[in-house]
Amino acid sequence: MSDGDSSNNCRVIAIPCPFIKRKVECAGAAFLRYYSIKCHGEDALFSTSNSKEKTEEVIFDDDVEYLRSLDPKDWKNQDHYAVLGMKNLRNNATDEDIKRAYRQKVLKHHPDKRKGLGEEVRSDDDYFTCITKAYEILGTPMKRRSYDSVDPMVDDSIPSASEIKKEGFFKAFGKYFEINARWSEKRHVPLLGDENSPREQVEKFYAFWYEFDSWREFSYLDEEEKERGADREERRWIEKQNKAARAKLKKEEMARIRSLVDLAYANDPRIQRFKQEDKDKKLAAKRARQDAVQAKRAEEERLIKEAQAAKQKAEEAEKARLEAARAEREQMKKNLRKERKALRDICKANNYYSETEDETVSHMASVEKICEMMKVVELQDFMKDLETNGRNAFLKTVRETEEKLEAERRALFETKKVEEQKIKKESAVRAPIEWSVEQTQLLIKAVNLFPAGTNQRWEVVANFLNQHSTFTDEKRFAAKDVLNKAKDLQSSDFSKSSLKKAANEEAFDTFEKEKKKTVSNVDDNSISRNDSGVKLVNGTAKLKEEASKPEPSKEERQWTKTEQELLEQAIKTFPVSTPERWDKIADCIPNRTKKDCMKRYKELVELVKAKKQAANLSK
Repeated sequence: MSDGDSSNNCRVIAIPCPFIKRKVECAGAAFLRYYSIKCHGEDALFSTSNSKEKTEEVIFDDDVEYLRSLDPKDWKNQDHYAVLGMKNLRNNATDEDIKRAYRQKVLKHHPDKRKGLGEEVRSDDDYFTCITKAYEILGTPMKRRSYDSVDPMVDDSIPSASEIKKEGFFKAFGKYFEINARWSEKRHVPLLGDENSPREQVEKFYAFWYEFDSWREFSYLDEEEKERGADREERRWIEKQNKAARAKLKKEEMARIRSLVDLAYANDPRIQRFKQEDKDKKLAAKRARQDAVQAKRAEEERLIKEAQAAKQKAEEAEKARLEAARAEREQMKKNLRKERKALRDICKANNYYSETEDETVSHMASVEKICEMMKVVELQDFMKDLETNGRNAFLKTVRETEEKLEAERRALFETKKVEEQKIKKESAVRAPIEWSVEQTQLLIKAVNLFPAGTNQRWEVVANFLNQHSTFTDEKRFAAKDVLNKAKDLQSSDFSKSSLKKAANEEAFDTFEKEKKKTVSNVDDNSISRNDSGVKLVNGTAKLKEEASKPEPSKEERQWTKTEQELLEQAIKTFPVSTPERWDKIADCIPNRTKKDCMKRYKELVELVKAKKQAANLSK
């Protein structure tokens, strides 16, 4: 082969690709046929073809006597299938069967045909009108469905108890469900099945029938046709009446279907078996839970018993340990007593106590001290030292013991001295400040100015008092002093003695003491009068000094600043809802009656009103 032909003879080599697994959806006539057989137990396509083959071989009846007995005017009550000769075929007849049957009837019973045979035919009420009407109804799908819904040959009953018992559940109910399956809007109505039907199929069957959607309608039974109405209103009224009658019949039909399904569900042996299986399953699950609970309880009891046994064992071990420790302590005490006795015997036998009585008593006391201070091992070492060095070791140990005791006493004394000094230092508190009436009033004013919730309230109040009081730095108020004084003043009920009343009583006591000491020191010029009344100048004799002078009449005596402040505070303390309000207010103000307080309050109210009116006029 030449080089020029090489391009035309090239070969194509296909490279194989790996297989890829893909998901596909089933479709097609074969799958639909398989699905129909699997779900409904029949081959819908196959049964349809068989029915078509059978209908082609149908022979139509020709009952002339029945046709002649018909009344053309009463066509609504005639059997249209019997008129066309399909009395037995009925709803199974196809559209082609209806056409063939009608042709045969026309060819044989048409009035022209019968006149040609010499038969006398009346044109007004001939039975051929019934044949034409039957074909008109059965040949129109909507009218045929309307007639089939009320077909007189349809059995609308439900099986009785005797019938169920005689024929058996599946045979009795299978027939009735097949009859009513023709009304279903959905195709492929599930079959009742048999005793061996799986649970899924049985549940699907009852789910379908409990949600049964029927196409059956009862327009054929309308008493009047709306086209016969004279006007639109009458036609509407006829249609309304017909719809109401149809709805009633439809409701009765659905109730009948529901009764049939309920009766079947109640008598279905498979449902009873399924219920028993569910009951047994629940019982088994309950028993399993009970067994699990019992096992858990047994395990808990076992653990509790083991814990109790371990606790008891631990208690016994602890008891044995304590007993061993007690025995060891007893043995140590016994050994200590034994060693102490041995030491005393050695000291006595070797005459370490000396010959003079005073030194003997001193050495015997030292021996007792040594016995108290030394432990068993130390006593044993000391006795060994005595055997080796004799009296010198004894005197040396006595001297060391005395020095050790003296050092302990000195340390104890120093510690006690330090504690006493510390206590003395802590107890050395400066002398309490004597509160004058002016300072008490300042305290009340500061408490009102700085209410509860103020940051570092009592330090602020103390600073306020220190700024507005005159005394040396050594007597300056601290927050603790202010707090204690406020607590003392607030310890009693205000209805009996308020803060200001307590301050006035304190001022009165101070005034009486000063009056006894120096009556002549009171300066007549210390009290001055002006338009507003008596003002306090000298401090402690604020109210009671004024009370000691000849009192003018109550109508003339003016309110002092202190009394005014006490009145305002009392009015705030006792609101309008307080029972016996003015009696309590009068108790808070010395030398003022209930009538004075009420009168002063009215004057203040009038004064405030006058000020408001003046302000409004100025605007």
